[in-house]
Amino acid sequence: MQDRDGQERGAAQNPNADNPSQASSETSVTTDSPASETAAAFTGVLKPLGILDKGVAMFEAAVLTVGILAMAVNSVANVIGRFIFGQSLYFSEELNQFLVILVTFAGVGFAARHGRHIRMSAIYDELPDKLRKALMVAIALITGAIMFLLAWYSFEYVYSVYGTGRIAPVTQVPIFLTLVWLPLGFMITGIQYVLTALVNLTRPDVYLSVTVVDSYEDTETQL
Repeated sequence: MQDRDGQERGAAQNPNADNPSQASSETSVTTDSPASETAAAFTGVLKPLGILDKGVAMFEAAVLTVGILAMAVNSVANVIGRFIFGQSLYFSEELNQFLVILVTFAGVGFAARHGRHIRMSAIYDELPDKLRKALMVAIALITGAIMFLLAWYSFEYVYSVYGTGRIAPVTQVPIFLTLVWLPLGFMITGIQYVLTALVNLTRPDVYLSVTVVDSYEDTETQL
């Protein structure tokens, strides 16, 4: 009698005991967090910003892919020429210097878009959601303003180099052409931070970037 009463009480407490699939389904629904949503960051009237973000992302990916592959091909070809044919590529070192500038400043915006910049989050992690969102908006706007300021200063520097007419000694490429990635990279990074602030102001979750939601887990959610 006691066993039967215990079974009846257990069935009352767990009405899905006879249907494990239904219980599992309900458990998965309750344990999913909002950070797992994969909806587009910009919709409605803000959809053009999503198109802008996608275009910038494609440009960054293309530039980084070409830059890194060019560095690899150039370095490997130089090693092969040196040890097999006994003759290094005379332009290899200079070309790699140009490519390092390209990859570095194009990668700044790429890292911002994926929320991969170093963050000091000891205080941020202890704040409630509303304060974390407000702080993230402030961080994004201030950082974006600094990026635009650096873009302006770097543009002035590139323009001054253009005025000198300097050219690379080996490849004979105008030096200012190798430095255009400085203002361009800062400009793209500034745009990414402004978009991060906008997506935090228009959506309920806390976003580290346009594509990364700050979650309660150890890892962020990539959209």
